[in-house]
Amino acid sequence: DLYRKVFVFRKDPSDAYVVLRARLEQPLHNFTVCLRSYTDLTRPHSLFSYATKAQDNEILLFKPKPEEYRFYVGGKFVTFRVPEGHRDWEHVCASWESATGIAEFWLNGKPWPRKGLQRGYMVGATAAILLGQEQDSFGGGFDLYNSFSGELTDVYLWDTGLSPDKMRAAFLSLRLPPALLAWKSLSYEVKGDVVVKPRLRE
Repeated sequence: DLYRKVFVFRKDPSDAYVVLRARLEQPLHNFTVCLRSYTDLTRPHSLFSYATKAQDNEILLFKPKPEEYRFYVGGKFVTFRVPEGHRDWEHVCASWESATGIAEFWLNGKPWPRKGLQRGYMVGATAAILLGQEQDSFGGGFDLYNSFSGELTDVYLWDTGLSPDKMRAAFLSLRLPPALLAWKSLSYEVKGDVVVKPRLRE
């Protein structure tokens, strides 16, 4: 149970990463991914990378610069411009639904204007899911200068789009519906220099 704990990625740049194991029975027509990060990086870095053998950026949350997030589905992306952080924790949730191609992005419990992405697409189920690196091939192909350095916590993946109430609940660390990946019951493996530590503050 990683409740009130964080992954600390100590080095910059880094070859370290964390592999997450999710039980996916079938392709995803809808999903929501949420996580909380704390970093002083200004260079590009990957937060959540979900690759299949057919598509290395099947799902990707990527931060090319401090005032921008990129959300990829099936190799295509939309950009969400954000105010530059105050070097504090940032909580992000990104959700997508195949039927409408609507991509939602929430930062610190607030929604950004919705965008269109990959309508009718299906996200493959056989995936390598990594924190800390951006995959350019299935489970590998890392560029160290896209690696994450800092602290990550509260990582979740659902096979549904969360309602606005649940998006806010994720930000506030309240009760959440059962997930494919849940921070409180995470199946993971650390590769390299990543340390699990208590959170410094709530």
